[in-house]
Amino acid sequence: MPMKRTTHRSSTGTKLYAVRDSKGRFVDIQTYKRAHAADMRRKSKAELAKKP
Repeated sequence: MPMKRTTHRSSTGTKLYAVRDSKGRFVDIQTYKRAHAADMRRKSKAELAKKP
């Protein structure tokens, strides 16, 4: 199961994704732009299964 990401805004207004561990501490914070680009580069299991 993918890690749940929450969105925040930096002081300059940049949209951020934050991933927290089970204790609520930040594990990873990255910009929406970088996270979205990485998501688009990856294929989902459903997309991989559709290959002829």
